[in-house]
Amino acid sequence: MIWQTECTLSLLARHYWTLFRTCARCSSLDVGKKLHASIVTTGLVTCQNTYLRNAILHMYAACGSVLYARKVFDEIPLSYKDTVDWTTLMGCYARGGFPLDGLNLFVHMRKSDVLIDEYTMVVVFLASAKMRCEQFGVQGHGCMVKMGFSSSIKACNAVMDMYVKCGLIDKTRRIFSEMGEKSVVSWTVVLGGVVKWEGFENARLLFDKMPERNEVAWTVMIAAYIENGLTKEAFGLLREMLFESGFELNFVTLSSLLSACAQSGNVLVGKWVHVYALKMIEHEIDIVVATTLINMYAKCGRIDDAFRVFLVMPRRNVITWNAMLSGLAMQGKGDMVLDLFGQMIREVKPDDVTFTAILSACSHSGLVDQGRHFFYSLESTYGIKPSIEHCSCVVDLLGRAGHLEEAESIIRRMTIPPNEVVLGSLLGSCSFHKNLELGECLIKELVQMYPDNTEYHVLLSNMYSLAGRNDKANSIRVVLRSRGVRKVPGISSIYVGGQIHCFSAGDKLHPQSQEIYMMLDEMIRKIRLAGYAPDTTCEKFSGSNDGDYYGYDQEEKEQALFSHSEKLAVCFGLISTQAGMPLYIFKNLRICQDCHSAMKVVSKVYNREIVIRDRNRFHRFKLGSCSCFDYW
Repeated sequence: MIWQTECTLSLLARHYWTLFRTCARCSSLDVGKKLHASIVTTGLVTCQNTYLRNAILHMYAACGSVLYARKVFDEIPLSYKDTVDWTTLMGCYARGGFPLDGLNLFVHMRKSDVLIDEYTMVVVFLASAKMRCEQFGVQGHGCMVKMGFSSSIKACNAVMDMYVKCGLIDKTRRIFSEMGEKSVVSWTVVLGGVVKWEGFENARLLFDKMPERNEVAWTVMIAAYIENGLTKEAFGLLREMLFESGFELNFVTLSSLLSACAQSGNVLVGKWVHVYALKMIEHEIDIVVATTLINMYAKCGRIDDAFRVFLVMPRRNVITWNAMLSGLAMQGKGDMVLDLFGQMIREVKPDDVTFTAILSACSHSGLVDQGRHFFYSLESTYGIKPSIEHCSCVVDLLGRAGHLEEAESIIRRMTIPPNEVVLGSLLGSCSFHKNLELGECLIKELVQMYPDNTEYHVLLSNMYSLAGRNDKANSIRVVLRSRGVRKVPGISSIYVGGQIHCFSAGDKLHPQSQEIYMMLDEMIRKIRLAGYAPDTTCEKFSGSNDGDYYGYDQEEKEQALFSHSEKLAVCFGLISTQAGMPLYIFKNLRICQDCHSAMKVVSKVYNREIVIRDRNRFHRFKLGSCSCFDYW
């Protein structure tokens, strides 16, 4: 009778063990929790030699439930824990956003004399890469060599990936050259590192040497061309990948290419990928791909296209909603963001990213009262503790509106130390509202925190200049010049004919430079007749050797303004596209006041819609006005 009972329990335990493994494969957390509750209630979990807790641990880890996985791990007797259990929990930590806990567990594992294998080392390098922790990664590499795993392709691939993430491409190449056997993953890891740290030219040389290529390698190379504005080359590789090599774009590769398009503003390739997804995917577009599409269209200035994709999605998660809200926020559509949020909370639960988008929208649209309401009720109403991103947004909101004291009080009450984004935002507002006293205090804090960042010295110098205190401005400029400081140059880019064309201030390197400057002279003449007046206060200290700047006459200052990068890009667009076509321009810095004023007049005189994405937001100029309503 006892034998029959033990046999029944063993069969039942094996059945449960199989169910837990199935839940792990399918990431069925809810079902797994119910099964766990069932065996706890019946007492089956305490049966010896069933290894049920081990299966439960793997189920929670596979579902990404870090807290439950750790609790079950601690309940397993030490003698019943093997290398796989330790490695599983380490991987759960690393993938769940707690890489430091994973590395600490590895240290504890070594102290407990638990054997490690190549998979353990893979997880160690994954956690080190997540933290960009070169020091622990190097120590892990040494451990890998001592333990005899240097011949493991998986371990070598992982350590190379870690070095790539940490920016140590030379060490990556060294390991790669020493590997006796290389997999296609090995080649692909190195390719990704070369693209990131050495440029796409070197990456193409390596790509051409690859004995075998997978979808990831193709995607990495195509994305590199997209990000560098080489649209024709990107399409050439796409054609070769799809029609000659026989690969297809899956949801991972589609998302990667769309992210590259969003980064570079290449809507041409982005639209092609969208059409491909619609044609090749028989069922509905994957929610990840659709969300990336929304992000791509929004960041390329096609907010209406982004919203159309959003509306036809049968299912939307919180990431989808956040992408749509963030896109609208960048366009300055604050009222629309608040309206959509009312719909969102009926469909999904908002998270911290949601409120970053909302506060950003309020800031860009001047919705001070609404922004205040959301910020001050974050924790009490939505159970979300204000993050540094939330504080940065509300400081920007209040600072833009001139509520500098309230903005400063929020910074002083922050439970986490303010970073340069928060302090820099308030400093920018001080510059706009000419509050030198507060600006000087903020500069002192920023210099203590970030002594190598001289951008704030430049801003303070310009503040002194605008206030007529040229002695103070000159003293800062002398110090910066002695340190060889130069302001980051403004670069504006525009896509024409499937290629990206980049311009810097006073740029005369473009093949059509003569035509561009002829167009510039004509444009300035026309917009002046239409009411444009150059604002020479925008032509301030740049960090270059312009010691005689204050001796420049008015005409010289105006000429410097006229050749700003976005004006050159617009002129190129005017001579290179058909009349009436919208122009989309991307700038790496904030657009200056003079260019903003000029673009409004240009849009009216030439009957062109001009969309400029600067470092902070989109400006859509049409018929003499801007979508930001001069509030940015």
